Amino acid sequence: MDYIICEKPGVFQLKNGDNPVRKKGEVLLKIKRVGICGTDLHAYGGNQAFFTYPRILGHELAAEVITSDENSSFKKDDKVVIMPYLSCGKCIACRRGKTNCCQKINVFGVHIDGGMQQEVVLPENVLLPAPGLSLDEITIVEPLAIGAHAIRRASIVEGDTVVVMGCGPIGIGIMSFALIRKAKVIAIDINKERLQYVKESIGVDAVVKAGNMAKEEIFELTNGDLALHVFDATGNKTALEQGVDYMAHGGNYVLVGLSRGELTFMHPKIHAKETTLMCSRNATLDDFKYVVETLSAGLFPVKSYITHRVHYKKMIEVFDSWMRPETGVIKGIVDFE
Repeated sequence: MDYIICEKPGVFQLKNGDNPVRKKGEVLLKIKRVGICGTDLHAYGGNQAFFTYPRILGHELAAEVITSDENSSFKKDDKVVIMPYLSCGKCIACRRGKTNCCQKINVFGVHIDGGMQQEVVLPENVLLPAPGLSLDEITIVEPLAIGAHAIRRASIVEGDTVVVMGCGPIGIGIMSFALIRKAKVIAIDINKERLQYVKESIGVDAVVKAGNMAKEEIFELTNGDLALHVFDATGNKTALEQGVDYMAHGGNYVLVGLSRGELTFMHPKIHAKETTLMCSRNATLDDFKYVVETLSAGLFPVKSYITHRVHYKKMIEVFDSWMRPETGVIKGIVDFE
């Protein structure tokens, strides 16, 4: 079978190898779609945390069942959503239902080889049925689940004001689920086209260009209150350290983006606001189920979210261009059919 491997930063290779062999309790899957996310871009660029090379990337996946156990609930040709977080089920996080931050977590396509291959084998317990969803919708369940999890972490309720820094795929998901909860959403980004997209296609209440005047604009938009919830979806050190400036006294600051280095906060500034600082990592089964329901209800603009598409045999040729903002990529999809 064919697979694409990231040998080292900046180097992909298309190779051919043996098909995987299924064991009891596992399902043999045919990969149909692979979504490209920030983790893949950072891995290719050499600046992804928790990562080693060589690695087969890909954890935003749509797949079909080839074979499974006789008593499995999944049958041949079933379309499935893959939850790519392989947790131990035994550590304190898992025992408390926080499988998303398992002490021994293996993320498919990050810590272990992922889905940029024609066939994969995975435990049945990380698969979800996807009745009625298209392959494209199945592919974007995982990135949207990250946004859904972040919103759930912050306990947003109707009428809350939310600032989301970063209008990439994850930030767009955060904005969408905040709007579903009837929050007021303000988006911040340096990219004018992405700000226009979230205003017109996602329906955020206001957009602000990142820069020296951003805090003043948010101050005005919120009548001096600032935002009860601020989310970082950039992973950019400067943005991460500035986010608390947009947060109201008594608010939440939720770090969704991941930076490899250290962050510095002025303690009096975060202490004066009695800041609740939290991180949001991955997603849980409940988040995945919620996203499936959301997509089934037609509450997310899938067609505009997926902006670029290529066959896997051509992916290496175009991947560098997908790293450049001027190409207009929001979500790129690799077809493995």
